[in-house]
Amino acid sequence: MHTSSGKLHSALLTGALSAVLALGVATVTGTTAQAATPADPGSVAHAAPAQAAPKPTIVLVHGAWADASSWNAEVDALQRDGYVVRAIDNPLRGLTSDAEEVKDFLSTIKGPIVLVGHSYGGAVITNAAAGNPNVKVLVYVDAAAPDVGETNGQLSGKTSALSGNPATLFDSTPYVGAPAGAVQYYLKENIFLHNFAPDLPTRTAQQLWATQRPAAAAAFNTPSTAAAWKTIPSWYVIGTKDQIITPQSQLAMAHRAHSHIVEVPGGSHLTLISHPVEVTNQILAAARTVH
Repeated sequence: MHTSSGKLHSALLTGALSAVLALGVATVTGTTAQAATPADPGSVAHAAPAQAAPKPTIVLVHGAWADASSWNAEVDALQRDGYVVRAIDNPLRGLTSDAEEVKDFLSTIKGPIVLVGHSYGGAVITNAAAGNPNVKVLVYVDAAAPDVGETNGQLSGKTSALSGNPATLFDSTPYVGAPAGAVQYYLKENIFLHNFAPDLPTRTAQQLWATQRPAAAAAFNTPSTAAAWKTIPSWYVIGTKDQIITPQSQLAMAHRAHSHIVEVPGGSHLTLISHPVEVTNQILAAARTVH
């Protein structure tokens, strides 16, 4: 009897262990299946990571007596920060046609835009941005921000180096396709070195003078037909030693537009070249408000 009872006990124990093991395997297998079946209410839901909003495209518009290469330092820094950047050609043939050309380019960009203008380029972006809902912010760099009816030339300021006799400031030439009597201007070397770019190394300023692009007189005497800064938030960079568009004139325009202002101590009209860090930081400050 004892032997039989022992065998029975052993058999019962073995059966119980087998049942437990079988249950365990079934439980593990079931858990795996549950994890692989999203519709099962017992599974753990993991939300997909939130997608960051796309960064705006930054479009840079150069001014008179310059070209797109004047933005080289800013382009490099902004690209390193992950932005799509376009430094585009400004024809320098007249405010109306130049703004139309920039406006046409902007229409090819999908998504939000930060539009930046230097010098006369500020007048261009003021007109080009009008009516484009993708342009979220404007950035003016040593620039003109005209109201409707104002010309770029009117906004240089009373003490601007450009307020003197044109014959002492410019070399003028005709150009192909110009209206009768129209001319384009090159800055004379002494004006370029001593008034336009005085805070740059002399050799750098000489190279920039030699490679300058001329600007038609119509760039400076054509009235603005729009004032995009009235409806689009704006940022301003002002070189405190700018002799081309005076700091006083720029401050008046910046306050009128309720712009976020950064002043660059000692900065000339070419702070985008002489102080690219400060200019880039202001562009980034504007871009980071776009969501």
